[in-house]
Amino acid sequence: VQLQASGGGLVQAGGSLRLSCLASGSTFSKYGMGWLRQAPGKEREFVATISWTGGSTVYADSVKGRFTISRDNAKNTVYLQMNSLKPEDTAVYFCARGPLYSTSTRLTDYRSWGQGTLVTVSS
Repeated sequence: VQLQASGGGLVQAGGSLRLSCLASGSTFSKYGMGWLRQAPGKEREFVATISWTGGSTVYADSVKGRFTISRDNAKNTVYLQMNSLKPEDTAVYFCARGPLYSTSTRLTDYRSWGQGTLVTVSS
């Protein structure tokens, strides 16, 4: 599978961005999907995941209540709506394919990654 993330950019604190990730292939609807991020000088971390049907989501505590993950299986696309952005949200954001018919918050369960899109939040 190939994953193409887009939508990153520069935004002021308190602003919003919507990330999109387009997946290739015909099996998108069978996999949980996730967004993960890596801030400068830090390790990659889990942000959010969504089940293959879109009926279940899990968020990192740091983004809960501000970020919303969603998906459109007809368009092979997963989204991350980011509101009330903070400078500490600055990172490269990656979409990744999770387990078959399951979800996970463990980075090791994500085997296919996109190239990432940079989000910079200024104070």
